[in-house]
Amino acid sequence: MKNKSESLVFKATPEIESFTGKYKDQGIIATKLVNNYFEAVSRLLKDIPSENQITNSLEIGCGEGFSTKRLRNLLPNSINIEASEYVAAQIPNAQKRNPLIKITEESVYQLKRNDTSFDLVFLLEVLEHLDYPKLALKEIKRISSSEGYLILGVPREPVWRVLNMFRFKYLKSFGNTPGHLNHWSTTGLVKFIEQNYGPVLAVETPLPWTIVLAKAK
Repeated sequence: MKNKSESLVFKATPEIESFTGKYKDQGIIATKLVNNYFEAVSRLLKDIPSENQITNSLEIGCGEGFSTKRLRNLLPNSINIEASEYVAAQIPNAQKRNPLIKITEESVYQLKRNDTSFDLVFLLEVLEHLDYPKLALKEIKRISSSEGYLILGVPREPVWRVLNMFRFKYLKSFGNTPGHLNHWSTTGLVKFIEQNYGPVLAVETPLPWTIVLAKAK
């Protein structure tokens, strides 16, 4: 069967980009920011209505598995979590870091999953790197159950760029991190998610990100 992404043209270069800086060699400030990020994710998990039972979850774009380990610790043991990553070279480290979690090599544009097979999907700091974010959300919606949820986080613009410039980073690109192909304010992200996935139920804005909880529609 023909891969449905074969005809697409890509600018994204995940094979040569590093996504682990915020987890490795952290200073006090970076550690605090990352902790705040996952505390916000934890609050969004608590916003899922208790009557909707979550059994299967999937993290897409897990990288080397740092975030996967965090998510496993946030989720109750009753919720199974799997993870996936597009860059094959990152999977061994992710698997070593999460030996009890199944990690699959796959593209967000063509997930190796059955329709309506997951109650909860995590897409954390991935959407901004994608050439075709609408197609990605369409595919995530396909694998989401009828009572499925999505927790999605992206850098909050223009705050992200301003903070980069205060650090004298990426000045020639006005603070834009290399590899960030898309940029959303909080309002813009909510609108984008509601147009392409479903209603946003809750929003968290830990500096310098926006993280949303949305329900498949």
